[in-house]
Amino acid sequence: MLNRFWHAGFWISKEFSVICYYLGQYHKRGHRGLPISRSAYQLKSVSLDKIFYLRWFGPCCLWVYETFTMALSAHTGATDPSDTTAPIIVIPPQNTSVVAGSSEVTLECVASARPVERLSITWKRNGIKITSGISSFGRRLTITNPTSADVGMYFCEAKLRDSTEEPARAKAFISLMEPPHFTAEPESVILAEVEKDVDILCQAMGVPIPSLVWYKDSVPLSKLQNPRYKVLLSGGLRIHALRPQDAGIFQCFASNKAGEIQTYTYLDVTNIKPAFIQPPEDTTVTEGMTAMLTCEVSGAPKPAISWKKGNQILASGSVQIPRFILLESGGLQITPVFLQDAGNYTCHAVNSEGALNAFVMLTVWNRTFIVHPPENSTVIKGTTATLRCEATHDPRISIRYVWKKDSVVINPSSSSRSTVEKDGTLLISQTWSGDIGDYTCEVISFGGNDSRMARLEVIELPHSPQNLLAILNSSYSRSVVLSWVRPFDGNSPVLYYMVELSENNSPWKVHLSNLDPKMTSVTVSGLTPARTYQFRVCAVNQVGKGQYSPETSRLMLPEEPPSAPPKNIVASGRTNQSIMVQWQPPPESEHNGVLHGYILRYRLAGLPGEYQYKNITSAEINYCLVTDLIIWTQYEIQVASYNGAGLGAFSRPVTEYTLQGVPTAPPQNVQVEAVNSTTIQFLWSPPPQQFINGINQGYKLLAWPVDAPGTVTVVTIAPDFHGVHSGCITNLKKYTTYYTSVLCFTTPGDGPRSAPQLLRTLEDKPGAVGHLSFTEILDTSLKVSWQEPVEKNGIITGYQLSWEVYGRNESRLSRTLTNTTLEYKITGLSSLTTYTIEVAAVTAKGSGWVTSSTISSGVPPELPGAPSNLVISNISPRSATLQFRPGYDGKTSICKWIVEGQVGVLGDEEEWVSLHEVDNEPDAQMLEVPNLTPYTHYRFRMRQVNVVGASPLSQPSRVIQTLQAPPDVAPSSVSVRTASESSLRMRWVPLPDTQYNGNPESVGYRIKFWRVDLQPSALLKVINDRLERECTIEELEEWTEYELQIQAFNAIGAGPWSEVVRGRTRESVPSAPPENVSAEAVSSTQILLTWSAVPESEQNGLILGYKILYKAKDLDSEPRSQTVRGNHTQSCLLSGLRKFVLYEIRVLAFTRIGDGVPSSPAVTERTKDDAPGPPVRLVFPEVRLTSVRIVWQPPEEPNGIILGYQIAYRLASSSPNKFTTVEVGSTVRQFTATDLTPESAYIFRTSAKTRQGWGEPLEATVITTEKRERPAPPQQLTTPQSDVSSRSLQLHWVPGSDGSSPIRYFTVQVRELPDGDWQTYSSSISHEATSCIIESLNPFTSYKLRVKATNDIGDSDFSAETEAVTTLQDVPDEPPGSVLVTPHTTSSVLVQWQVGKIENLKLKDCRYFLVFLICAFISVMEISGCCLCFLKKYKRYEVLMTAYNVIGESPTSTPVEVFVGEAAPAMAPQNIQVNSLSASQLELTWDPPPADSQNGNIQGYKIYYWESDVQNDTEKVKVLFLPETTVRLKNLTSHTRYLVCISAFNAAGDGPRSRPSAGRTHQAAPSAPSFLAFSEITSTTLNVSWGEPTAANGVLQGYRVVYEPLAPVQGVSKVVTVDIKGNWQRWLKVRDLTKGMTYLFRVQARTIAYGPELQANVTAGPAEGSPGSPQEILVTKSASGLTVQWTEGDSGEKPTTGYIIEARPSDEGLWDMFVKDIPRSATSYTVSLDKLKQGVTYEFRVVAVNEFGYGEPSVPSVAVSAQTEAPFYEEWWFLLVMALSSLILILLVVFALVLHGQSKKYKNCSTGKTISNVEESVTLDNGGFTALELNSRHLNIKSTFSKKNGTRSPPRPSPGGLHYSDEDICNKYNGAVLTEGLGLNEKPLEMSESEATDSDYEDELPKHSFVNHYMSDPTYYNSWKRQQKGVKHPTSYRYEECSASETEPYFQTVITTQSSGGVYTPTGQPAPGSRTPVTGFSSFV
Repeated sequence: MLNRFWHAGFWISKEFSVICYYLGQYHKRGHRGLPISRSAYQLKSVSLDKIFYLRWFGPCCLWVYETFTMALSAHTGATDPSDTTAPIIVIPPQNTSVVAGSSEVTLECVASARPVERLSITWKRNGIKITSGISSFGRRLTITNPTSADVGMYFCEAKLRDSTEEPARAKAFISLMEPPHFTAEPESVILAEVEKDVDILCQAMGVPIPSLVWYKDSVPLSKLQNPRYKVLLSGGLRIHALRPQDAGIFQCFASNKAGEIQTYTYLDVTNIKPAFIQPPEDTTVTEGMTAMLTCEVSGAPKPAISWKKGNQILASGSVQIPRFILLESGGLQITPVFLQDAGNYTCHAVNSEGALNAFVMLTVWNRTFIVHPPENSTVIKGTTATLRCEATHDPRISIRYVWKKDSVVINPSSSSRSTVEKDGTLLISQTWSGDIGDYTCEVISFGGNDSRMARLEVIELPHSPQNLLAILNSSYSRSVVLSWVRPFDGNSPVLYYMVELSENNSPWKVHLSNLDPKMTSVTVSGLTPARTYQFRVCAVNQVGKGQYSPETSRLMLPEEPPSAPPKNIVASGRTNQSIMVQWQPPPESEHNGVLHGYILRYRLAGLPGEYQYKNITSAEINYCLVTDLIIWTQYEIQVASYNGAGLGAFSRPVTEYTLQGVPTAPPQNVQVEAVNSTTIQFLWSPPPQQFINGINQGYKLLAWPVDAPGTVTVVTIAPDFHGVHSGCITNLKKYTTYYTSVLCFTTPGDGPRSAPQLLRTLEDKPGAVGHLSFTEILDTSLKVSWQEPVEKNGIITGYQLSWEVYGRNESRLSRTLTNTTLEYKITGLSSLTTYTIEVAAVTAKGSGWVTSSTISSGVPPELPGAPSNLVISNISPRSATLQFRPGYDGKTSICKWIVEGQVGVLGDEEEWVSLHEVDNEPDAQMLEVPNLTPYTHYRFRMRQVNVVGASPLSQPSRVIQTLQAPPDVAPSSVSVRTASESSLRMRWVPLPDTQYNGNPESVGYRIKFWRVDLQPSALLKVINDRLERECTIEELEEWTEYELQIQAFNAIGAGPWSEVVRGRTRESVPSAPPENVSAEAVSSTQILLTWSAVPESEQNGLILGYKILYKAKDLDSEPRSQTVRGNHTQSCLLSGLRKFVLYEIRVLAFTRIGDGVPSSPAVTERTKDDAPGPPVRLVFPEVRLTSVRIVWQPPEEPNGIILGYQIAYRLASSSPNKFTTVEVGSTVRQFTATDLTPESAYIFRTSAKTRQGWGEPLEATVITTEKRERPAPPQQLTTPQSDVSSRSLQLHWVPGSDGSSPIRYFTVQVRELPDGDWQTYSSSISHEATSCIIESLNPFTSYKLRVKATNDIGDSDFSAETEAVTTLQDVPDEPPGSVLVTPHTTSSVLVQWQVGKIENLKLKDCRYFLVFLICAFISVMEISGCCLCFLKKYKRYEVLMTAYNVIGESPTSTPVEVFVGEAAPAMAPQNIQVNSLSASQLELTWDPPPADSQNGNIQGYKIYYWESDVQNDTEKVKVLFLPETTVRLKNLTSHTRYLVCISAFNAAGDGPRSRPSAGRTHQAAPSAPSFLAFSEITSTTLNVSWGEPTAANGVLQGYRVVYEPLAPVQGVSKVVTVDIKGNWQRWLKVRDLTKGMTYLFRVQARTIAYGPELQANVTAGPAEGSPGSPQEILVTKSASGLTVQWTEGDSGEKPTTGYIIEARPSDEGLWDMFVKDIPRSATSYTVSLDKLKQGVTYEFRVVAVNEFGYGEPSVPSVAVSAQTEAPFYEEWWFLLVMALSSLILILLVVFALVLHGQSKKYKNCSTGKTISNVEESVTLDNGGFTALELNSRHLNIKSTFSKKNGTRSPPRPSPGGLHYSDEDICNKYNGAVLTEGLGLNEKPLEMSESEATDSDYEDELPKHSFVNHYMSDPTYYNSWKRQQKGVKHPTSYRYEECSASETEPYFQTVITTQSSGGVYTPTGQPAPGSRTPVTGFSSFV
């Protein structure tokens, strides 16, 4: 076997090896030959008789062999003939290609075999051996002159002769190559136009397929890279968009392995001007189609074509508009065409040779198309088929409709049943089977044609099956065999048969609904024994259900015992000796007869005992209380039903325990032993098992001190069922006598205690002695005193006293003292030596805790000093390290360190609490403060304690905040209650804010809940409100038990989970409707309704029954209902329905909670048709002697489709059966009968017809006469009381005169008293009636009635009204609404409801019936609430309500569930006290609500507080989660009245709020003034004003103004302080400024203290950009006044807007504004001398004003005196003459005036006298600021009158309200010596003017002070500017003098825009309209 592989050029075999090296790279380097050493075979053990050599060609090696003959025997010896090797082909022949015409081709095949001499090689082709051309021992096949016939597969076979082995085979394919030849060549010359595309042909064939290469002008196209040149797949060349440079010679070369050929052509490119090939033509096209506008143009280059409509280019080579497409041919395609496309179009063609235009008209028609095509229709035989075919078209054309049936044109004129309407609709009346076919509507017009096809089918109902037989099945008693004969199918194949049955005469229902139409018999199974059955069958085809067959005779099935047990057996332990068993009857279909009762049997579960039986003899009772059972024992219970045939099957057993009881015996063998001083160990044995009476839940170990029996320590021990129990109570008091006991408990409660045993805990070492102190301290002795330990922990046997020199243990001395010694005098001490003294109590257990202290002998100890230098480090969530420097030790050791802190709220007013104490570490300098609360602010302080006492407190430390941490605890008091059917309400006590351990904003709660049966799938609900106390978990499953947990979380993490609580959702209404609701009309008044049960998962409780809601569609507004009780009946027959009416029907299921979801969509079913009722309102409006016209209306009860009417009439005197009968169509409503006999009575009858036949006729009599009139109204209307019920009554009447025209009908109207309108009850009461039953009335309601008659002429008047008649009472329709039950107390609930509408109560006196555990009757209808008391705690109650009266009860309300045992507090907290602690804190104290109103444990309080006037904006709530009764409200607004309400809350909710209690916080310093503004800034004066503080924080007492220059003035830096009393003055005028100096102003408000400052800078004028000084100031004096003149100076950067004049009187010395608002055009101003002070000289200067402010003042004028020249009568001689002549008279007058002045100096203001100054007034707009001047004189202000006019000066601020002080760096300012304290003193304003005499002042001002002179005269208040002539004077101020008091003046304020803190730079005059303060007074300092 030859094994070989190829690797790196080696072939390897067992027989030989041939080395072949790949020498490709060798030859690439230029070597031709092979290395000799590598060119031969290496032969080893070669068995071949031929060898080969290699000849290399290039990179591959070809095998060429030569044949040699070798004598191998010399090397290998003789050949063994038995050594045979099967032949293999070493070198197979290779596939070879040869060029046609070649001389020869050779195939070689080298094989190997042993022995080689037997090797034979043959060649075959097509299975035929080749004999010619074989050479080299068959290894070579040579074919000479090969042709296509030699092409094929050749096979080489090598085998050993005389061998049966399969020969080795190889194959090779010889293929023939053909040189290329052209199959298509281009023309020698090609002429083409510019811009055209040209194709140059070139195709060649050959084997293999030759490749084509193109050249242009001997250059390959690939090098030209011209994108317009493209070689086609066929080999040709395409040149796109010819250009002139494309001309030239193009060559095509075709080559393959067999050869190469070439061809060429010359391409010539020409130019031609445009010319039309096909000019455009006018086109008409239909809208929506495609318009093709042709425009074929020739030319070279190709002309560019564009299309225009008007001036708009629609399409060109560069323009493309949607829908307009320029075609290659030059045409324009418009797709689709719109109507607006109609018009003229232009085709424009242009190229380099010329241009061409053509015009075309496009006309567009509206497209004709079918808008409403016919639709496939199926009609019932005999009805009219309507096939629509409405088309729209262009109004300019006409259309024609053509209908075809099965491609045959329908001609309506030839058939009366076929009609084509104008709109194309085809009507075919009275359809039958011949009308079935395909109908095509074709619309033909010039605007297009259209056609549509539809199919018409005519079908009818199948007939009823015949010969229906029913036979009892002999093999199975519960089935019947039915058979029938197949009916006619109604031209529509029968789809299926339906079998209906009637069980026990019940309504028919479908039993088999889809029987194979091929069947004619069926076995009806699933029937119930002991019931009778009837059957009927109908066929159903495509039309519908056919008529039923006649029903079979009734068959009775034999009775059998119940085949199913009762279901839903539920057993529950009622007491510890009884079990309540409840069940439901077996399914009704399994009763198999009439149930007679039930058998209940029970026995002990798991025991083989006999059953005990109970017989329930009534099938209506489905429960049984099994009594006299064993406590806490499991029973096995089964129930079976029985009927007349026997007992049915028992149910599967259910097991249930009787309830547990409490143990009746205590634990046994109780032993107690004191283990140590705080632990007692118990040993006991369980009670006997039979006395535990339940599940042993564990044991309780009890211990209580003998002296405190109420303090019981309880430890619960889990039960251990492995022998003796043991347990311990720890943490007891040491050496204390206890009573001990043990009890066992179960779930219901605790069993009896074991007998108490007395035991004392063991002794222990005592605690520390109390109050170690030192007295009688001498140099060598002192007395030590102490008190007994508080914790003796045994019998004190004595005390151990030790002392030693501090730090020297070897000096220690001890004394053991008796237990009665509490002091000891230590002697033998060294003076002035520090000793350590220790005292410890001793018991039998040894010495107790040592109390020690250090003291120096001879030096009495003192109180220690305070620690200092508090430093805080290592802050963690719960601790901090406090480092400090100990204070003075008081000459003794420090025995205790006390750390106090402010927690949470920090401040000087906050309380300090003790945080940590450390004992017996006298040398401590660092303490770890533990037990801090995370995320809380702290501030610490310390004190140290020695034997004398505690040191003062240290200074507080810095404020720190502990780090955050997760909450430590879970919310407490977690409970869960049922909230609704799908929700649970979880309650808890939120964490107090001290337990948040983090940022309160991040605190919340996380609730985890899961179904008990699906615990892994827990859900989470997150509550982000940290104060939330309850949460409702929504979207839960109904009636499902859940487990819940809650945890708190903050930003750091979550706290622990709470304990698991359980809750169950409430039973609910069904959440899904019944399924498979179906309805079927069984008659004209009955519909059978069937359904299946609600899915069990959606029942949500016990289904008590079903309600059917049904109403006539489009006729009834509200549905009616019918109730089916029980869960087993799932069908209902609705009867009493209206005939041939479509009803909408829904079904719902209900539980005891209420109604479920109605089925949707509603099932619709129409009752069957019937003969119609009579037509109504039959009248004869026209009656003649020989004719009458009868008019009627359709029947009120058509009962089907009215097909027509019949009118029959005869003479009343003729035979009763002789009628003239006329039938009319269904749309006819009148008929005229003619040829009648005059003055004769005729009887007319009118009847209607449906499919079921003619209905009842309506008969009327008419007399052929023309003498008729309206009838008289009916009379004697009565309503007998016997005919009155709660909802109806019967009205009787006597008809009046008919007016010679018979009465046709009566109309009855009803009016409800007292205020109702008349309502028509019926207007179609028979003319023969004399009474009518009025229904649908309201119970217990009064009505009046009236009647009118109608004949052919018209209506009568209404009759007289009846007397008021009252319907009887009825039971209330509705229960009380919105029943709400809330816990009131822990044993009562409050039931509230809405009283129903009186019309729904149907009663005269309504009561309410309340059903819960007991019954309560509320006998007053007006109330809407009651309290149910004395309920059992911790029970759930269901509350239902009904309204009732003497007639009966209403339906019950929906059950409302309530849990009794929890209720919110019923009353508010009591005795609320609000005390003010500071300006920001109020302290509240209160008493809890009365104990009987708390309704449980108070969990906390809610404090609601708000500012008294703004509750809605400021109300806040503080929640206390601890039942404390005091709280501090912090961070309140100062001096604000607060109202406070408090409510208590417990687990059930919040109680009511208390009444508001008021409290006011203390005053505090106010905030800064709201603004600071400056105005009228000149070089020496300004006005400063400020606003009231935004937060007064109290009663504002005044203001302080401080101002100072920012730089020293002449080396002096002066600070001026002005105190202003009161809040009314918020301005100040400053007049002592220095020109150009910047000043800092600061203003503070004051209540009980000064608040923060508001400051601003301002620079005295002149302002930058303001005017320069006026020039040439001149003052001239005349007899009446002074005139100031000037000339205009530099106007500055803006034009001058006006002037002011400043004056400086000689008696004051300061410049002040004198006249304002002088127009810019003025250059002079005159002042009356009367306005100046006599004897005073004045200097004047003028200041110009522009938008930037006041400018530079002018040079002062010369001083001018205001003294006027004396007139003649003032000359001395005149006065002397007058004095001498009237001396006596003057003396008398003076005397009289003095007497009069003493009694009444001034007139009282009550006289109403008003003095107005009529002199010329001037305006002082902004002069109303208090003037502040610095002068060297100490002055007082005096209130004076102007002697000129006698009017009083305006009220002024009290001088006591101003205080001035100067804080000087030096005592000189401007060279004037100032007093240290400058003040103003003036009488209070309350003093009357008569009391303020000049004697009240020590230093009197000059009588004519400059300021007082002008300020006291009201005529100068408005202006100091002389008014121009013709200008209206402003109204003068008026003042009234009051002798008693003066009102405080009101001063306006000037406000300018200026931010505080900046430098004020005026930019102009005060804004127009600004409010200016009225000038008060000027003062001088």
